[in-house]
Order: sequence, then C-alpha cells, then structure tokens
Amino acid sequence: MAPRMTAETAGERPGKLKVFLGAAPGVGKTYRMLDEGRRRLRRGTDVVVAYAECHGRQHTEEMLHGLEVLPRLHRAYRGASFSELDLDAVLARRPAVALVDELPHTNVPGGRNAKRWQDIDELLAAGIDVVTTVNVQHLESLNDVVEKITGVPQRETVPDEVVRRADQIELVDMPAEALRRRMAHGNVYQPEKVDAALAHYFRIGNLTALRELALLWVAGRVDETLQKYRSEHGIGTVWETRERVVVALTGGPEGETLIRRAERIADRSSGGDLLAVHVARSDGLAYVSPAALAKQRALVESLGGSFHSVVGDHVPTALLDFARAENATQLVLGTSRRSWFSRLVAPRGIGEDTVELSGDIDVHMVTHERAGRGRRPSIPGRQLPQARRIAGPLAALVLPLLLTALLTHIRGPLNLTSEALLFLATVVGVACLGGVVSALVAALTASLLLNYYFIPPSREFTITEANNALALAVFALVAVTVAALVDRSLRLSRRAASATAEAETLSSMAGTILRGDQGVSVLLERTRETFGMASAELVPRADQEPGTEAEEEAEGLVKVPAGPDRLLVLRGRRLPASEHRVLTAFAAHLTAALDHARLMEAAAEVEPVKAADRLRTALLAAVSHDLRTPLASGRAAISSLRSTDVDFTAAERNELLATAEDSLIELNRLVDNLLDMSRLRAGALSLHLQPTAFADVLPLSLATLAAAPVRIASRGLAEVCDVLADPPLLERVIANLVTNAVRHSGAAESVLITASAMGPRVELRVIDRGPGLRPEDRDRIFVPFQRLGDRDNTSGLGLGLALSRGLAEAMGGTLSPEDTPGGGLTMVLSLRAATAGDAGEAVEPG
Repeated sequence: MAPRMTAETAGERPGKLKVFLGAAPGVGKTYRMLDEGRRRLRRGTDVVVAYAECHGRQHTEEMLHGLEVLPRLHRAYRGASFSELDLDAVLARRPAVALVDELPHTNVPGGRNAKRWQDIDELLAAGIDVVTTVNVQHLESLNDVVEKITGVPQRETVPDEVVRRADQIELVDMPAEALRRRMAHGNVYQPEKVDAALAHYFRIGNLTALRELALLWVAGRVDETLQKYRSEHGIGTVWETRERVVVALTGGPEGETLIRRAERIADRSSGGDLLAVHVARSDGLAYVSPAALAKQRALVESLGGSFHSVVGDHVPTALLDFARAENATQLVLGTSRRSWFSRLVAPRGIGEDTVELSGDIDVHMVTHERAGRGRRPSIPGRQLPQARRIAGPLAALVLPLLLTALLTHIRGPLNLTSEALLFLATVVGVACLGGVVSALVAALTASLLLNYYFIPPSREFTITEANNALALAVFALVAVTVAALVDRSLRLSRRAASATAEAETLSSMAGTILRGDQGVSVLLERTRETFGMASAELVPRADQEPGTEAEEEAEGLVKVPAGPDRLLVLRGRRLPASEHRVLTAFAAHLTAALDHARLMEAAAEVEPVKAADRLRTALLAAVSHDLRTPLASGRAAISSLRSTDVDFTAAERNELLATAEDSLIELNRLVDNLLDMSRLRAGALSLHLQPTAFADVLPLSLATLAAAPVRIASRGLAEVCDVLADPPLLERVIANLVTNAVRHSGAAESVLITASAMGPRVELRVIDRGPGLRPEDRDRIFVPFQRLGDRDNTSGLGLGLALSRGLAEAMGGTLSPEDTPGGGLTMVLSLRAATAGDAGEAVEPG
C-alpha cells in the first residue's frame, strides 16, 4: 500500500468528519446525510455526493436532485461487476464537503484500501470535510451484543475509535412502532422481504434494544467530550450532569457493605454510574489484602461498576482528586476502624479530612460491623529471627561503648554536634539490626555516654548549660523516633515482600491446577523447587511410620497432611513457621489436583458406558414403538390383501395398497434418519456443497413424504438466490421440517414455506398454525428421541429436528424455532448464499 498523505505533510488543515449514527436500518441516515448536503449547498458550500446508497427508496432518491453526484468506480470481481467509491475522482475534484454513505463498507479487492473508512481517512487528510453514515450494529465493540439480540451476525464492522474521533456525531432514531410502519408501507425494503424482516430482525424487542445501545453509546461519547472540555478549561468544580457515585475501598472486611450501599445510592439516582477506587500509598506502608481487594473488585464489576486504583500519600486528597476528575457527585466512605486509643491520640482520621476538603461533593459515611474495632497491635521484634533478637541488645550496649572509645582518641577535630550525629547513626544501625527495643536500649546508652564523656562538665552526669541539656534531650527524642520509624519500615517491608512472594507462588500454583496443564508429578517437582528441598512425594498415611519430632528434625523431614489418606513428605531442611503456612496451602492444592485427576479418570471410564447406555435405551424405545408402527400398518394391509376370506372392492384394494405404500415410505424415512444421525455423530457423513436452489429441492422433498392431511403451499422460493448446500441432505432437512409442521397442524390448516434473503444468507421458513412451543422447550425439541407433547406411538422417532439441525450446521447453516404471528411455530433454516466462485467440493464435518 502506498504511503498515505496527511494534512500536516500537505500543509493544510485536516477535514472535519460528521457521522449520522443510526439506531437501526431504515431510520433515515442516508436521507439525513443528503439533507445535510442540500442545507450546506444552499449556504454556498461546494458539496458533492461521492457515494450514496438509496436502496431504491423513492424519497431518498428525490434528495439527490440538485446535488452534484460523482460517477462511481466499477470493479470486476469473481465474474461480477461492483460499483465502489471513486477515491481518486473525489481527490481530483477536491470539493469542500463530500457525502460518503456506508462507513463500514468493505471494498472489493483490487483497490488500495480494504475498508471505506480508510478511504474517508484519505479524504480528511486531503482537507476535505466528510459527512457519512453508520448503523450502531456495525460498531466493533457492540457487534457481539447485537448478534446476541438479533441472531444476525454483522460481518462488516468499523472500529469505534474511527467514529469517536468524528467532530460531530448525530443520532438518527425512530420509535420501534414507527419504523415497523415504515417497513409495512414499503419505505424500507421491497414488499417480498417485508414479512421476513418484520418477523425476524425488526421485532419490537430487537429495535428497542438497538435504540438503547445507540443512546448509551452516544451518551458515552458526549460524556467524553464533556470531560475533555472540563480538562482543557481547567474546570475542577462538579457539574451534576449525571450522578456518579465513588466508593473508597481499602481491602478491609467492610468493603462489600460499602459497595452494596453505593450501588443502591447509584440505583436511586436514575441509574447513575458506580466507580470503586483504591488508594495505594506510594511508600507501600499501608497493609492491603490482595485477595480481599480482588474479591471486592469482582463484586463491583458484577454490579456493572468499574474499579480503579490510584497512588497517593494523602488518602483524602487522592480520593477527592479522583472524584473530581471523574465529575463524581457522591463519595461513599466507611467509618473508621481505628480503636478508641488511636482516636484519642489522633482525633482526626481520613473520613474527617475528606469531609472537610470535599467541597461540592456529597460524602456518605457508612457504618459497618468493623467500625471502631481497630487492629490488634503486633509485638515489636516478635517476627525477628532468634539470632538477631540476641545480637540486637548486645549491639545496643557494645557499639556505643566502642564509638565512645574511638571518639575519646580523636576528639580534637570534632565538636559536640558531630559526636551527637555519630551516636545517632549508631542508634539507627542498631534499629536496623535488632528492632525498636534494641534501638531504645542503644538510645539510652548513647545518651548517658554522650552526657558523661562529651558534654561539659565531662566525667560527670551533670549538665551546666541549658543549650547542652536541650541538645541532649533532642538527641534522645530524635534517636528514639528515627529508630521506631526505621524498625516499622523494615517490618512492613519484610511483611510486604513475604506476602508478595506467598501470593505469587500460590497464584502460580492455583493457575496451573485450574488450567489442568500439569500432572501431580510435575506439581510435586515444583513444590520441591519452591521450598529448596531434596525430595517431595505424596505417600499414603498407612505407609508412613510415625517418628519423633527430634528424629524428623534431624533427618530434615517435613510432613504435611494432604487429604484424609495422604501426606506430603519433603526431605532436605527444617522449614520456619511462615513457610509451613505456605506449604500447607501447597498441600491443599496438590490434594485438589489429585482429586481432579481421579475424577477425570473416573469420568473418562464412565462416559463411554453412559453414552452406550443412552444409545441402547434410545434405540430400544425407537424399535419398540416407532419402527413397529409402520411395520404393523404395512403388514396388516398386505395380510388383508392376501386374505381369501374377504372380497375387497377396487377402491378398498387401492386404499390398502396406499396404506402399505405410506407405511413403507415412513419406515424408509425413519431408518434413513437413524443411519444419518449415527453417521453425523460419528463424523463419518461426507458433504458435497454446491450452489443449490430451494425451488428445485422442495418438490423432491415433498415427493418423499406420505400423503399429507393438510395443504402445503410455498412462496418466494424462485426469487431468492441459490444457497451453498448438499442437495440430497438439504432435501432431507426440508422433508423433516415439513413432516414436523404437518404433524402439528390441524386438518383445516395449512403449512406455508417461504424464502427470503437476509444479507449474505438466505432463509427458508416452514410455518405452521399448530399449538406453538413454550420458550423453555426450544432447545429440547432438538434432542434425539424427544417428542414434546406426543400422546401416541405414531408420531415418529423424535429424530427429525435433531437430525435437521445437525445437517444444517454441518452445511454451515443454522436451524432455529420462532413463534408464528397469530399462533404456531416457524422453523427458520438459514444457509449461506452461494457466490459465483463457489464450486462443489467434499467437506468432512467436525
């Protein structure tokens, strides 16, 4: 592809893009685009119609009058000719405004751009303003949602970012009832397509959902524009255009209470937005439970909210900065969990500071069951290794003495300030080694030595000058404070490092088990490597001889229960208590992996037996009921004909022969269905796909059926294009669908077969006026050997619909049930339309 010229390289301003976004096909996007062009033309703007698709709609074509329409580019592809936007002609004409319809259109291969929106990018880069159209179902982010709603996949999509960066987006909308009236009057589709469209894509529920999607998408775009405007103009005050509720989370146990309360507040505010935010301290000193925070995040997202994490040293300021940046109107906080002693020492907490700084943001303080309970204080130095707990106090006594001895020999060049700083550095070093208790001992020792040896009068525990007394007091206070802070920082750092390592290790192990990509032996090897042991194995409890704790410690043996009947045994070294906790979790994961492996083995052994049992039961039911019925009818008719006791008339003989023939036809159809279903399930059914006409297959399908008690009519089969299918199998599918429709129709009713084109697919609809189908039964009708609502044994094997769906999917199609307007059931067979390049080829399903 040639390099694309930009407006900057061309030395001119880029063009502006205006998009008419339609909530559904037929709402009038092209009409509005052309009306916009006529309006600008009346103002004296140079406007051309570069590409407009009117779809034969009279009122839309009338809007072209008076506008300059550029010729289209015709390109041949696969034996057919297609008209496309002539990009070079538009660039050569260089109008001020170009009207280009159908933004998500895929260009015919052969041009320099694959998509029309890329053509529009070139026009914008050349300084040409563009007005274009797009439907909401073609937006990339909504494509899967629209398919779930309408059941129709959209193969042509456009990235949301292409539409979002438009200078103007105008929604073209219409109530669902009004759009359906437009269709019924023939203002959208041709008359032969109206019935299928109204019964399928253009249902009121579908159109209402599409309107809501379009409104929400445009509302999000407007919100982005508002946020950009506020940011560019430095507006920090809250504009209450829409309620946004921010809930502050700490990872504490009160989080779920706060989230649900915030969600209720947002719901009462006409569906306001819910945003959860966690403020992480930049120094990492705040303790957070990652597991609890992850659980709270999942809860927020399940309620339709969003989770955010920000970093800040001052929590109230960080919360309010985030809330103002999101234009939030309300902030939800939990009441303090601090104990009464903490409140006495520091009366103001995060909640009080947030309320004071909130300004025009409403702050909700929500009470909870953990309020005021605080956290049990940890014992200083409790988590230090034993060697450091001994070395710390020893260093607190020895190091100040050694420093005193050193300073008495080199005291000449140093003054009291330098000596005090050296003693302070010693106290900090002791704090790093032995914790806060050792630091306090060092501070006391250093204060006494500093007073006795270096503060006049020396060699006495007295101080004559007030300045010296103040200096000693400040030294002692600073030494104790610094030592406490250093000790706290080290303890929190160790705790964070330990928690991170534990979390990462356990997360890795859990992920491995959930994915099921490693066996128990590999997990045992990972356990051995993680804890640096010589060996790791799972052994039955009965095989493990009991030993004393001293013997196990001498051998470097570690035993952890792994389920009711097994032990995880590691050999190598003695593990500290903290690692024992993690090892216990590892043992639980190994137990789960072992149980999972056992269950998988058991399931693998049982599944073939279950499948064979289901098939045996189904076949027995089929043979004992359904196959016997046509056999019995045919045998009775033939026996009667052979009888010499009764003299039958010609009409009676013909009736008996017809009964025998119908029974044999039905028997043949049932046997064929059984064989095809078994081949389909075994993956042994070969397909030969080729262009096939519904009008050619339907007569053959009806010829294979017994005489139907109802009238069968067809419409529109000759007007649609061929489909890509295997003709004999398509014949079987249609025959089964018609048989099902006839079976459930009354004697005075008829079965209607119609065909219509829906984009790249063609749909065949078999419509009956029977009792219809309950919504909960729509999937059950496709289960083999399942006959819903049947009271006798003459209604077939229940294989027809199951086989029909299997064959349709094997041919790349779908089969789905719909309600018939006015009552009844409509079976919709959708197959891909055949193209000029499709040729017959063998296909193996699965």
